[in-house]
Amino acid sequence: MLAGAWAAAAYALWQSRVPGGLDLPEVDLAGRIDPDVIARSKRYESFFRIEFVVAQLVLIGVLIAYARWGIRFARESAAGRIGTGMLLGMIGLALVWISQVPFRLAEVWWDRRYDQTDAGYVETLFANWFELGAEFLFICFALVIVMALAGRFPRRWWLGAAPVFVGLAALFAFIFPYLSATEPLGRPDLEAAARDYAKQQGIEPVRLGVEDVTDFTSAPNAYAVGFGPSKRIVFWNTLLDGRFSDGEVKVVLAHELAHHSRNHIPESLGWYALFAIPGAWLIAVATRRRGGMANAAAVPLSLLVIVVLNLLSTPVYNAISRHMEQESDWVALETTRDPDSAGGLFENFTIESLNDPAPPTWSYLLFDSHPSVEQRIAMAEAWRERSK
Repeated sequence: MLAGAWAAAAYALWQSRVPGGLDLPEVDLAGRIDPDVIARSKRYESFFRIEFVVAQLVLIGVLIAYARWGIRFARESAAGRIGTGMLLGMIGLALVWISQVPFRLAEVWWDRRYDQTDAGYVETLFANWFELGAEFLFICFALVIVMALAGRFPRRWWLGAAPVFVGLAALFAFIFPYLSATEPLGRPDLEAAARDYAKQQGIEPVRLGVEDVTDFTSAPNAYAVGFGPSKRIVFWNTLLDGRFSDGEVKVVLAHELAHHSRNHIPESLGWYALFAIPGAWLIAVATRRRGGMANAAAVPLSLLVIVVLNLLSTPVYNAISRHMEQESDWVALETTRDPDSAGGLFENFTIESLNDPAPPTWSYLLFDSHPSVEQRIAMAEAWRERSK
């Protein structure tokens, strides 16, 4: 019955506005994008694929060592059961951050080499410090709740903890728009288009903002965040600096509005809920060898289990994300009715951001949270054919 309910919920969340059986036409990438740019984008992204694999191996190695020897801190602590668990959690999170510093610096070096950023090494490490602190508090709060529940229900704590995890994730998604420093957009043309597009997509107007990212990157981007009264669409100022036409920017606007009109942020929370319960159960099973999550000595092991589960689930979450992004692309085409601007936008993503337009299949399945540039151009052409 539980498996059936899970499958029914997953089926409901998977529904899309994209027509079933949509055939994407072949795209002549070399005829649309300079082959030298395509080759450069492949070299650029190949580094990040290798770097990601190495970074994850180092992270897992660090956490294996911490799971094995971190128990010593529990023996030496006089902070009580939950206090000691909090201490071990903070040490573990610090080790995670420190272990990734060399890779973050390597990413900055590579971005600077390919003219994707002018940011300094030190400032990049401490960028978004407030958001990082909020995530840190989120994890620590979750740890306190888990240990408190495990103290009362040693073998069934996960049944109560999973809904708490989902609630905390929903709270974080709601307040996230208030954590980023944004300014009013100040573009009457885009604000008018946003009102028109929102009406077409059947939702109330959404607040627009702009984020200055020029200190850290030259890559263009925009994103939809929040839900309910916290809904926002945020443009990076690099998208509005003249490299993209007004039509291309409006395609981005319609795409981000589609994330809200198709309820993708609440749906993402729904997907998280579907995986939170079995995930919490696996953590409970794995930490029993350390006395369960009621015991502070289990905290280092739980961090290792969480990271491994997150890594194993990444391809699944990426598939879900690509599905949502594809739907937003389709709704944006229905809204703007401008496949030329959509195709130009996706071509420019390769030119300006060095997105590999046709990544290797293994990389696409494991790492990519968006359809490839080739697929997105093909979808614009498929929409053009259907609209004739």
